[in-house]
Amino acid sequence: MTTSGQTSRGGRLKRRGAALTATLAIGALALSACAESQREEGEAGGNDAAVDSTFIFAASADPASLDPAFASDGESFRVSRQIFEGLIGVEAGSADPEPLLAESWEQSDDGLSYTFQLKEGVMFHDGTEFNAEAVCANFDRWYNWEGVNQAKSVSYYYNSLFKGFADSPENAVYESCSADDELTATVNLTEPFAGFIAALSLPSFAMQSPTALEEFGADEVSGTAEAPVLSEYAMGNPVGTGPFEFVSWDSGQQIELTAYQDYWGEQGQVQDIIFRVIDDPTTRRQSLEAGDIDGYDLVAPADTAALEEKGFKIMARDPFTILYLGFNQEIEQLADLNVRQAIAHAIDKDALISQTLPEGTKAATQFIPDSVNGYAEDVAEYEYDPEKAKELLAEAGYEDGFTLDFNYPTGVSRPYMPTPEQVFSNISAQLEEVGITINPQPNKWSPDYLDRIQGGPDHGIHLLGWTGDYNDTDNFVGVHFGQPKADFGFENQELFDKLTEARGIADVEEQTPLYQEINADIMDFLPVVPLAHPAPSLGFSPRVESYPTSPVNDEVFNQIVLSE
Repeated sequence: MTTSGQTSRGGRLKRRGAALTATLAIGALALSACAESQREEGEAGGNDAAVDSTFIFAASADPASLDPAFASDGESFRVSRQIFEGLIGVEAGSADPEPLLAESWEQSDDGLSYTFQLKEGVMFHDGTEFNAEAVCANFDRWYNWEGVNQAKSVSYYYNSLFKGFADSPENAVYESCSADDELTATVNLTEPFAGFIAALSLPSFAMQSPTALEEFGADEVSGTAEAPVLSEYAMGNPVGTGPFEFVSWDSGQQIELTAYQDYWGEQGQVQDIIFRVIDDPTTRRQSLEAGDIDGYDLVAPADTAALEEKGFKIMARDPFTILYLGFNQEIEQLADLNVRQAIAHAIDKDALISQTLPEGTKAATQFIPDSVNGYAEDVAEYEYDPEKAKELLAEAGYEDGFTLDFNYPTGVSRPYMPTPEQVFSNISAQLEEVGITINPQPNKWSPDYLDRIQGGPDHGIHLLGWTGDYNDTDNFVGVHFGQPKADFGFENQELFDKLTEARGIADVEEQTPLYQEINADIMDFLPVVPLAHPAPSLGFSPRVESYPTSPVNDEVFNQIVLSE
């Protein structure tokens, strides 16, 4: 997501107005005192009396939604992975699917039906039984959304992967679900979908309590596609089967969770979680150094060595990301392939990586990492060549250059871009050198940036990225280039059709050559400049013995091991 996962749709919610500055200051003091109180209480509780069982993690932003079906951003998913579980999980330390609430499954020979055998004895946090009827209630919920719920800005992942709804079934991939018995559910599709099982590991397709969904009006979304207002459920009443249940959300400050005492699996040492919102990377580092938090994500590249020298622990995820410079082809200059190629040749990726991105980052030659099926060795590469860039601009009629809006986010750190302002400055200077005058267009990540990039044509070149959600090629190239999107402003039906064909091939070996061809096509058409595959780093207190790092961020805190 989470896409773009990412990219996130984090800016799309309406929330209560901000409190006065003085009130926030008092609130911050209260939170600090609360945290200390919770730490002291934790020392005598949990599974190990010697361990402080309250774990405080610094989030870079509020979640967009506590209902993962209406989310696609990393901070929403970080919280929802503690509360919710899906039929399919992710193998530890990898991006590959494995059973979770479904103990096993069988696929029909035609690839149109999947029968799931469900785990026995699982309860939702509100006491509702998890069974085949609950599975079908969730699938039917997604399929029967109406109105603004169908907007890509609201139900991003269902839109991207299942394509259609009950009132417009002509493009729908989902057909029906049947509860064959108490613990057996069959899901029927209208067409083969090679990534179906892996896609179900996404938090957006987690199982939610049918009782709570109805009680708190989960689908009562108002507003517009550009500015939806989510339901009472999404803003404060999430109910899943995971190891932690929801306690409270103080918007802009923190979210509290506590261990679900009837959890079917291992609870682990952590009994209480506080996600504290700290949007500034420097403040997150200082909070870790001061002992106010136990950990945070997206450690700035310049901070990793210094933190390790002070005894803090740095843990890196394997790269499963892409940072890209997007082109909006609604802009006259960007509709010209020569201009897009010129911009690609103007960027020194090695300098960008060494100066702004974490150690272990790889330069990108195409949109997908080399660990994903369909990675192509033979694609057009745009090596750093400022003179070539100037020649291409002259061929396009811009020998004297032109002015271009450059959109970039502020107040956020993303796995693919821990320091967006630095990335913007680096690329801007390189483009200025070939004669492109940059008109800076900064926007706060939440709520403005993604609304502007993904909601309409009012943007130029822009920085975004993606953290792969599961190991399937469609999750990278299909999500971004499989249909028209406001981000990029282009129509390329041949590319759209190829991607539709590829996702419907059930055999991976048969898929591979087509995806390799698609990746070459993308680099010829150049809707974006793939810049890098960053390796995100996390920083932790010395008391954190181990943390379940995952390339797809499938990190559940009951697996954390603490020493004190």
